[in-house]
Amino acid sequence: MSNLDLRPAPAVCGGRQDVTARPVRDLLPGKTVPLGESTVVRRLLPNLGRRMVGAWAFVDHYGPDDIAREPGMQVPPHPHMGLQTVSWLHDGEVLHRDSLGSLQTLRPGELGLMTSGRAISHSEESPREHAPVLHGAQLWVALPDAHRHTDPTWEHHAELPHVTGGGIEATVIMGELAGTTSPATTFTPLVGADIALAAGSSARLPVLPDFEYAALTMSGEAEVDGVRLAPGSMLYLGCGRSELPLRADVDSSFMLLGGEPFEERIVMWWNFVGRTGEEIAEAREAWTAGERFGTVRGYDGDRLAAPALPPVPLKARGRQR
Repeated sequence: MSNLDLRPAPAVCGGRQDVTARPVRDLLPGKTVPLGESTVVRRLLPNLGRRMVGAWAFVDHYGPDDIAREPGMQVPPHPHMGLQTVSWLHDGEVLHRDSLGSLQTLRPGELGLMTSGRAISHSEESPREHAPVLHGAQLWVALPDAHRHTDPTWEHHAELPHVTGGGIEATVIMGELAGTTSPATTFTPLVGADIALAAGSSARLPVLPDFEYAALTMSGEAEVDGVRLAPGSMLYLGCGRSELPLRADVDSSFMLLGGEPFEERIVMWWNFVGRTGEEIAEAREAWTAGERFGTVRGYDGDRLAAPALPPVPLKARGRQR
């Protein structure tokens, strides 16, 4: 998914100095952002309170939207570098095309994972004949320096492992949870899981004290560590926990995102993750010139133009604002 802000704000983030080493309960405000012709997303990360959770650097939640008479998601070809995109659906379908030649329809419960490495481009759209409801999340994982120039790849995982018990059913999307590991490729210690709570359930989920965590509510009103979360809200939990209390009065689901704090300082602007402002400017110039990022074939429309770079140099602000 692309960041379609016309004036995306550059940010320097990462490093451990701004990581909350103790358990906290910080509710992160979302920002409403239009995405394509008929989709509006709630941008939870980066936001006014925090820029990263482990290596997770970007989180959009969208829907549930009635698109029965709408085109649905329509995101033209756009570039990425230095990150992984994680596509996750609760309802609907998204058709992925990329400059590697991949063509894949993603459905609920299936993981679409694109590792951009040094450079890739892709498009995302609701198929012409699509389900009436679209609901999901799009997330980015920052790649560490040792792997950010790797060859780009696309992975589709139709089957993912589950953790069940005590009224919980967790799908392990990325990384490891409660001893269960996803087949998805990761480059830093992290976890991404979709956790469903049955009405009336109460449980304590084992987590790692060295990881920082956040919870993104997808549906219902999950109660995470005593905080009731409305759909589309995100709770930052900090580090220092060995278990996470959960309960729900109604059927609910949320995404648990976490990982070891990302030590490296990164620069993130538009759809690029780099290490310097000069590197970001070079990537923008390459995309504008039609170089380096390849061609997405089969999309009916023009590719996205890169927004203008800000007139001032990038300013380091850390993981928090």
